[in-house]
Formats: sequence, structure tokens, C-alpha cells
Amino acid sequence: MAVEVLSCAGGREKTRLSRAHAATWFAAREAGTPLEIGRAAPPDRPARPAKPELLDPREVPKRKPGSPEGRIALLHAVAHIELNAVDLHWDILARFSDVPMPMGFYDDWVKAADEESKHFTLMCDCLEEAGSFYGALPAHAGMWRAAEDTAHDLLGRLAVVPMVLEARGLDVTPGMIGIFRKAGAKSAVAALETIYAEEVGHVAFGSKWFHFLCGRHEKDPKVVFHDLVQTYFHGALKPPFNEEKRAEAGLPPDFYWPLANA
Repeated sequence: MAVEVLSCAGGREKTRLSRAHAATWFAAREAGTPLEIGRAAPPDRPARPAKPELLDPREVPKRKPGSPEGRIALLHAVAHIELNAVDLHWDILARFSDVPMPMGFYDDWVKAADEESKHFTLMCDCLEEAGSFYGALPAHAGMWRAAEDTAHDLLGRLAVVPMVLEARGLDVTPGMIGIFRKAGAKSAVAALETIYAEEVGHVAFGSKWFHFLCGRHEKDPKVVFHDLVQTYFHGALKPPFNEEKRAEAGLPPDFYWPLANA
């Protein structure tokens, strides 16, 4: 199932397939007949649509968020992030199928993939309401780098993707909601509020399973987190931090503040 999603190129097709597989997974769990956890060979990079054009982060045009064009660019950037998140959550299941994990691990990441699929669809709907579409603008080519860098390190993947990159979403989303609220864009405000509420859970899944694996190997989670982020994440973490939501997701300040000055 995971590899099928990763091998599907079209954004809306990928997310429809993702949601269908998630529904199948949870129906089987509720029926008491859980699907077997197999082994898979996921692609090094997920299939992608022909558009958007992927550029070096430094080459992606900057637009003022206060303008209609700027708001479209912001929605497009969020859609791109959400589509990458769909692949990241299915990839963690396929990539690390050799690591024995409780069924709850699969439940959490299938749920996260399902929610990210919903988020991508919401952003696409907002783009189309604004007269645009996903693929109309160039996008960030570096989104998959964290996956490539941590392809052989489950603890590293958990540290960098949910506990750094998705936690960053908790920091910046309230500001984005404010931009669209000021513009009277009700659909975008509602979509971003849904994303904001559900992303807390995804960060929490990362923290939970990171601590679980540290416990299994009798390692200090904070020490391991600092070491892995400095190994795999390129650059210091940038404040301001949403300390309240990060705490709600199981990320205490002594995990990330020391890395802001690294």
C-alpha cells in the first residue's frame, strides 16, 4: 500500500489512493483482522507530477503575502509541503519495515498520512477557489532531502521530520492564518486551522516513537535528539518557537532551544 502511494505521480490521485488505503487499514483494525505488515522496497524518491517545476530553495520567487499573488504563492507552498508529508508518512512505514514496531506505530503514521492527504486536498481547493492550481508555480526542490539523509536511520527520520520540520509548522501556521483572516479568505482560514490542529498530533507521534526507541536502546532522548539533528538537519533551528503547541506535542524547550544557538 505504501509503495503504491509513493509510486503514484498525480497529487490528487496520490492523495485519493492514500485515503483509500488508510480507510482499508483502519477498517481491518476495527474488524479485528489487521492487515499483515510485509516488507517493501520503496522508491528512493516518490513519483511526482510534471508540474510544479522544482527549484533550488534560493531560486523560488519571493512574493509579499499581503497581495493576492502572495497569498496564492503561500497556499501553493503549503500544498507542496502537505504532498511531501503524505509521501514521508507512507515512506516511514515502507522504509523501516525491517524494524519491529508495535501496531500503534503503523496506526499513527497511517492516520498522519490520511490527514496530510486531506490537508493537500484542502489547499488545492483553496488554490482553485483563488483562480490557481497546484503546479501553477515553481516549488521547493529540497523537501525530500530529509528523507534521503535519514533513509537508513529511523531515529534520525523521527528527529528531523516530525520533531523539527513539522514542529516548524506549529511555529509559522498562526501567522499564516492571520494573513488570510485579514484578507477575508474564509476557506483558507478554515483549512489552515484544520491543518494547525492536526499537525500537533503528527509532531506528537514523532516524539512518542522517538522516545519509545530511545527507551528500547537505553539512550537519553535529549542527547540523542541533539546529536541527530546536528547530523541530519542543515542549519540552526529558528525561533520564535510556539512553545505551548510544542509542549502539547511532547517537545520540551530543552530539546530545541539549545539547537537554536548551534
